[in-house]
Amino acid sequence: MTLSDIKLLIRETLELILQEDNSKPLQENVLLVEDSVSKNLQYHLDKNIPLHENAFRYGTEAQLKLFKEVRTLYNENKLYLNPEDRWLIENTDIGNYGLYEGQFVALDVPMIEEEVLNEAEYQGKKVQLGKPKRGGSKKFYVYVKDPKTKKVKKVQFGDTTGLSTKINNPKARKAFAARQNCDQKKDRTKPGYWACNIGRYWKSLGGSKNFSGYW
Repeated sequence: MTLSDIKLLIRETLELILQEDNSKPLQENVLLVEDSVSKNLQYHLDKNIPLHENAFRYGTEAQLKLFKEVRTLYNENKLYLNPEDRWLIENTDIGNYGLYEGQFVALDVPMIEEEVLNEAEYQGKKVQLGKPKRGGSKKFYVYVKDPKTKKVKKVQFGDTTGLSTKINNPKARKAFAARQNCDQKKDRTKPGYWACNIGRYWKSLGGSKNFSGYW
């Protein structure tokens, strides 16, 4: 048995214990082992605020530190995460940094392009990058910089029916992701990428909250 197998067995055992403890519902993030945590993480645990709805603005130092701390505790089997938060930790690099053109940059942070570049020019006017908005020829549009051409591109996506109601339905989101092969859509210059990931920006579009994972 490998070390990874042992860690997985420990985590599954602890989760079974939580399932039998009605005082700790599985939709909450729960500290499994007594450990010293930051005030920000303790606040989220005390208030039962999930990671994907954290109190900090995307791309800020506080948000990235919170993700990094949660990632460390989760990998050490000290923290149980609800399914949506677990998806973020296991499938994104939020909270991690990488080297790009000689500078360390935050990875996988929605709207980080807007934070870094602030504004860009599209057809003679200043626009925000990486921030979906309602309107256009379809339901939504977003400006992105094409890494190949270095030019700003307007990406329009979404139909005109159903999205605002179905996005609150986990089964509908799962079915859409499977139907559209969302796990294969990585190109931010294509409508499919934004259609699959619109849930991450839902609150800024007038929704009650953001959704982790694919639409």
